[in-house]
Amino acid sequence: MICSDYKGILKKLLYKRRMAITLDEIDKHILLHLQNQARLSMTDLGKLVGLSQPAVTERVKRMEEKGVIEEYRTVISSQKLGKQCTAYMLVRTRNCYPFLDFCRSSPEVIECSRISGEHNYLLKVLTETTQELEEFENRCDQFGTYTTLIVMSSPIAYKNLIEEANLLT
Repeated sequence: MICSDYKGILKKLLYKRRMAITLDEIDKHILLHLQNQARLSMTDLGKLVGLSQPAVTERVKRMEEKGVIEEYRTVISSQKLGKQCTAYMLVRTRNCYPFLDFCRSSPEVIECSRISGEHNYLLKVLTETTQELEEFENRCDQFGTYTTLIVMSSPIAYKNLIEEANLLT
């Protein structure tokens, strides 16, 4: 069963895809540097890509306005904060709205994606221990069925969307 609001979400996603903008090589180089170091000053970024500070500022502003750059983030080490257990949960529910409210209010849930197939949602969950994960699972029982996959290691934890090698081709 599909929740009714997903038809609207799908329409918005399809609209956004049609609105894709074309990036030139300088834009791609700007993005390459920002995704590796978002705290670069516009002056330093300009030097790296061969533009003046006002020119690079204008390009970054344009990419922000067009939605190419959505936000700037700080990556925090979950392990340094004591969150040793990472798991993914495949969830099948018929109660989409209450389930999403539950996910939004649960600090253990750091990502929630609507997916196709046998399950409705894919959650990324962080807890301090597997016991805490089990307690979270018990709270999920009321919403439907789920399969939990505990992460053993992450050989590729994050991959840049724009790679330097791709710019040279």
